[in-house]
Amino acid sequence: MARRILWASLALAPATIAVRYAAHPGNTALFVLAAIALIPLAWLIGETTEHAAEHTGPGVGGFLNASFGNAPELIIAMFAIADGLPEVVRGSLAGSVISNLLLVFGVTQVVGPEKRLDRRSLLTQLGLVGAAVVLLVPPVVLGYTGSPERHTAVLVSIPISVALLVLYLAVTGRNLRRHTQLERAEASSAAWPLPFALTVLGVATLATAIVSEILVHSLKGFASAIGASEFFIAAVIVAIVGNAAEHGGAIVIARAGKMKLASEIAISSSAQVALLVAPVVMLLSLLFTHELPLTFRWEELAAIAGAVVLAGATIVNGRSSRREGVVLIVAYALIAIGFLAAGNR
Repeated sequence: MARRILWASLALAPATIAVRYAAHPGNTALFVLAAIALIPLAWLIGETTEHAAEHTGPGVGGFLNASFGNAPELIIAMFAIADGLPEVVRGSLAGSVISNLLLVFGVTQVVGPEKRLDRRSLLTQLGLVGAAVVLLVPPVVLGYTGSPERHTAVLVSIPISVALLVLYLAVTGRNLRRHTQLERAEASSAAWPLPFALTVLGVATLATAIVSEILVHSLKGFASAIGASEFFIAAVIVAIVGNAAEHGGAIVIARAGKMKLASEIAISSSAQVALLVAPVVMLLSLLFTHELPLTFRWEELAAIAGAVVLAGATIVNGRSSRREGVVLIVAYALIAIGFLAAGNR
């Protein structure tokens, strides 16, 4: 029954697009409608990734889900840059990393069975996020010694972005080769053919990107209507909704008992945002009027560092745990409350 409802609710995506251009509703209604429309799309991406992982194994499957799922995050960021919303971009990127490490990883452990995890792979990706925190310290310091958007901060962010990309591609490439060698997946008869699964992933990602664009354009009006800061909306609400693909996909897969794949989605997505999406957005912003230095707020960097430590503490024993999952969720809730209290810079 639930699956039938989810299949039917995929119609919300084209309905949202039609409403945006034909009916011109208020920003609050449009934001809520776009957010709801992303939920079945997230389920579809998770469902499709599970079929693709039958052919590739959990390691590569988690990477596929993170890559397709982070495409909307990249597109949301580019639209926000074009609209001159740098704090929204940085907030959504930082919030994405934090929500994947704490909220998504925590929920997958709560809803899934207690099973062994690929400790080596997960700790490698957590190490990447930790390295990103260290590399981002110089632009963060610059953001508090003058205007966070000044040209000097942009110049400092360029080599840091290149270093993040090189580090991510080198380590992730090696990690994927290891998964390919170790994981010999044998697809079940019920699995979709790999080309079909990848095609559906692409279509679902495109639809998610379009709905996400509607979401970001209605963000200011929504923030004003509920009386919250743009920073909180970006770091918490947009980060969760923009990553609905990974969030929903990881939870669906965890409920099916595939904890290695679910954990790979959550952790690899955080690494991909920190070391691939963020630097790519920064470098692409050089083509726009509004450039994007990586001058994150200290609250964002400290929260990412804390999330890395907490997630690492749950992974080190190599097993998922419902109790530890609850700890991660509570930690995320506390960070969200802190972001609400922090307000805009």
